[in-house]
Amino acid sequence: MAKDSNAATRKAQIKQLKKKLGYRRCAGVALFNKQGKVWLGHRLKSSESKGSDLWQLPQGGIDAGEKPLAAAKRELWEETGVTTARKIAKSKGWLKYDLPDEILGKGLKGKYRGQKQAWYAFVFDGNDSEINISKPPKGAPVEFDDWRWVDLTEITDQIVSFKKPVYEELVLRFGHLPDAIRDGDFD
Repeated sequence: MAKDSNAATRKAQIKQLKKKLGYRRCAGVALFNKQGKVWLGHRLKSSESKGSDLWQLPQGGIDAGEKPLAAAKRELWEETGVTTARKIAKSKGWLKYDLPDEILGKGLKGKYRGQKQAWYAFVFDGNDSEINISKPPKGAPVEFDDWRWVDLTEITDQIVSFKKPVYEELVLRFGHLPDAIRDGDFD
């Protein structure tokens, strides 16, 4: 009986949290190289990311008064060290995800139910040696322990499950870009 009571209490708490908590504003970047591959980083473990599906694109919160594009550029720089990249596309509207019930009220510092994200596609004009995930600029925290270039269609298989719908939408919205980049349509 106590187990049923605890489950009912948690269910009521989750319902209240979902009503109370809003979405954190966030910006993300699909960084493509000249071969049309997208940069994917392996996240350090956190309360939001446990298990083997710890890969993601650069993304992070939008500071007060900051525009989404400025936040995307800042997050890209803080997380990868990349500055030689240019915007080639923006995803229309905000893409949202909710945290799973088991981490609601804990993940994202307990302040949000999930994130609403503005997504941008950038072309990387630099050299891979520019990418620095082990010593982020200006004391930003290390967020990744590995990275690689992959086909855009591969990202949905490597992302934590609750972010998967957002990444599937990114594949749809940015799916035409790899061919355009390889064809030089953005030079």
